[in-house]
Amino acid sequence: MNRRRPDGIDPVARTRARRRALQAVYAWQMSGAPVREILAQFAHEQAREHADLAYFEDLVNGVDQHLKDLDEALLPFLDRTVEEVDPIERAGLRIAAYELRHRLDVPYRVVINEAIESVKKFGTEHGHTYVNGVLDHAAADWRAAEFNNSRG
Repeated sequence: MNRRRPDGIDPVARTRARRRALQAVYAWQMSGAPVREILAQFAHEQAREHADLAYFEDLVNGVDQHLKDLDEALLPFLDRTVEEVDPIERAGLRIAAYELRHRLDVPYRVVINEAIESVKKFGTEHGHTYVNGVLDHAAADWRAAEFNNSRG
């Protein structure tokens, strides 16, 4: 069965890439290892899982390259500092912030839903509700036209 959309994107492979990116960004945050080492550790697993390796690398490298800007952009929507956010939630927020700000080809609802599902899978019991609230407010600000059009 072909899962690819007409534009050639395989949504299941993208979901797997996002989940692996969450784990990679988490590992990077916790270890402080260079991103290239983290990518190397995860790359062989990507192929085995049939994830979108290019998208995985874009997400992890994007968070690394834009970290300061992403954290500053998230701050107005947080009730604490970025560093005080649970590490899994922080990784999910950073990846979603990168997608919302730099991957305009991905609908904001997809970004938010994927972040919620990834944090549900790997995070604390209620972490996904926090991520949902933060990203909903961020999307309303960063993608106002798309957000408002989707609301009717």
